[in-house]
Amino acid sequence: MSITSFPEDFVWGVSTSAYQIEGATAADGRLPSIWDTFSADRAEACDHYHRYPDDVRLMKELGMAAYRFSVSWARVFPEGRGKPNAAGLDFYDRLLDEVTAAGITPYATLYHWDLPQALEDRGGWPARDTAERFAEYAAAVHDRIGDRVDTWFTLNEPWVAAFLGYGSGVHAPGRKSAADAFRAAHHMLLGHGLAVQALRAAGAEKVGLVLNIAPVMTPAQVSDFGRELSEEDAAAVARIDALANRQFLEPALRGAYPAELLPVIDRHAGLGHVREGDLETIAQPLDLLGVNYYTPLVVQAQPSEPADPAYPGSEGILFCTIPTAVTAMGWPIVPNCLSLLLGRISREYPGLDLMVTENGADFVDVVTGDGIHDVERISFIEEHLRALRAAIDDGARVRGYLVWTLLDNLEWSDGYQRKFGLVHVDFATQRRRMKDSALWYRDVIRRNGLAETRPRRPTLETVAARAGVSRATVSRVVNGESSVSPEVRTAVMRAVNELGYVPNLAARSLVTRRTNAVALVLSVPRQGADALTSAVVQYVTSLLEGAGKQITLMLADTAESHRRIAAHVEARLADGVVLLPPDRGDTLAERLSRTGVPLVLLGKPPIASLVPYVDVDNAGGAVAATEHLLARGRRRIGMVCGPTDLVTVQDRLAGHRTALQRAGLTPHLAPAGDLTRAEGAAATRRLLTEAPSLDAVFAATDQLAIGALQAARELGRRVPDDLAVVGFDDVDAASATTPALTTVRVPVADQALALARLLLSRLEGRHTTSVVLPTRLVVRESA
Repeated sequence: MSITSFPEDFVWGVSTSAYQIEGATAADGRLPSIWDTFSADRAEACDHYHRYPDDVRLMKELGMAAYRFSVSWARVFPEGRGKPNAAGLDFYDRLLDEVTAAGITPYATLYHWDLPQALEDRGGWPARDTAERFAEYAAAVHDRIGDRVDTWFTLNEPWVAAFLGYGSGVHAPGRKSAADAFRAAHHMLLGHGLAVQALRAAGAEKVGLVLNIAPVMTPAQVSDFGRELSEEDAAAVARIDALANRQFLEPALRGAYPAELLPVIDRHAGLGHVREGDLETIAQPLDLLGVNYYTPLVVQAQPSEPADPAYPGSEGILFCTIPTAVTAMGWPIVPNCLSLLLGRISREYPGLDLMVTENGADFVDVVTGDGIHDVERISFIEEHLRALRAAIDDGARVRGYLVWTLLDNLEWSDGYQRKFGLVHVDFATQRRRMKDSALWYRDVIRRNGLAETRPRRPTLETVAARAGVSRATVSRVVNGESSVSPEVRTAVMRAVNELGYVPNLAARSLVTRRTNAVALVLSVPRQGADALTSAVVQYVTSLLEGAGKQITLMLADTAESHRRIAAHVEARLADGVVLLPPDRGDTLAERLSRTGVPLVLLGKPPIASLVPYVDVDNAGGAVAATEHLLARGRRRIGMVCGPTDLVTVQDRLAGHRTALQRAGLTPHLAPAGDLTRAEGAAATRRLLTEAPSLDAVFAATDQLAIGALQAARELGRRVPDDLAVVGFDDVDAASATTPALTTVRVPVADQALALARLLLSRLEGRHTTSVVLPTRLVVRESA
């Protein structure tokens, strides 16, 4: 067997899910699922319900041997139970006829997160009854299409459905309860066991389960898998592995929860929902374990760190960002972790057949007249296939590989902005177009392996040949030189767009001198941003120096320094600029943007700009903080909002107002002259004097919130009994206040890494857009 070939009976295919592609959410008797309720304005998806013959034809043209699809529970049992909906089952009957007629083997997933809303209304997965209803649903689906399904998968990624849906609330149904999350996880596993029994009784020959399993490691281990860990880091890795992986692997494959996990479950949810005989039911023999892999989980011990809501019991553990290549979703790309993962499962659960049931990536695709040249996606899949091949060589029993996914689709709470598909979908017209990755994957399937030579990006020579000009002329156009005639410029840019060409360093340096220097410009003051400034200097310097750039650190604190920096950039002494603008606007960003040198900003500018920036979702964080207070019965909420000419304050104020308006409440506001603790205390005194009945204060920053805590003590208000207090930023002092401050965490390191990656993309000539990162509510004693 050559180094690039796969076993003769290796299965190649794709995976999809019902809610993400079917659309037709009200057709033929279907009623809402929890996802229709959670994101009701996004339901048409790819209209696969009506266009499935075309989609099956695409799979046949690409040579797919297997198609893993999911069945919509809400289409089969609109009320979640009772009599099956014949029209809903008819659709899957037609789909299976089409799939099998095309010579493609169907793999059916019964639950891919779209619980009927009617069952959620009766308690959802935290209720034991849902597991029993799931078994009835499994039997009904098998009764109709069981004669054509090769392998049944009961659940897809129960960790996601339980802990993102019921724990952190970022997925449907949007609950935020650690107790509900642990109960949902157990009842999903119980439903799996009951469904396996029902399927076996009905005659199913092959049944499996699909889990998202991620290697858990420290940042140092990402580049050195064998790195020895400290006792504290080893304990952190083991605890997250138990929460994310072994909580599902061990009950399903060994009939027991990890011993160290039981106290965590007991502390948050009790153990009354785990009844005698449940684990025996869950541990039904499996024919196949589906493994979904995208990226590792990277953690380290951090004693003061609060628990992440998606991982109840993760106190004292920091989830880390690592300086490596990422997808458009910001997920680190670490292909070798797939080998590590498959090897581990094969060693710990010998004799178990595995299939990679999801693996793929979101990248920004550019549609051109000449096609969709998604070289990054091809590289991602190829590197993971090489890692998979290495795992097979080492003895892993991997029977197949299914790409996620066939079509660009509805990516859950991210809507339509994410592009995982091998096939592009124009959602305005529903037109399908194969990307280069689809054609590349077709060739992999045909030869049952990887080519010795790897795909190449369109080159400078390719563009020159297409446009009928010299390489130097293409380079002049790429570098924006005015000496090129408009006609030639138009011809070159047409070729660039048609080929999806990304100018590289050679193209830019052919006629333009490169310095390989980047100016990191620090504007002051940035109130309360010391940690962020420090992280930017650390991570931006590390990442850019790793890419071969020299960093010139420049301080923009006077009019003269602004003039000097502008002159430096105008003289092309820097290839790019990272600018940390001040809290209040000045003209430096505008002056630098006119130089034509690639520029990225930290923080959204006061005036809309074409310059890309990195910021956090300030409005969304304020909504989460305010909704947290409302959920705990606080109805008279004041806000210490800080100076309202600051963009961050404006956005946080807007989010606060939005949450109150949804609840039918009126905001009570107290502006502060600056963002100091003293101003926070003064503003809180005014608030409580003007509205003594207030039972909560939301402050636009942690420093203001710490001042609010001080004012509350001075006025004899007990926190949180009389007055809840919530801040924003999660500065180091937030966890050390008395009581500890509930606040909104801003991802400091992620912002710094995003800045560096954004500038590198601009330096390489790629299309770039601004990056807005999510925040996370950290609940402590003050609220």
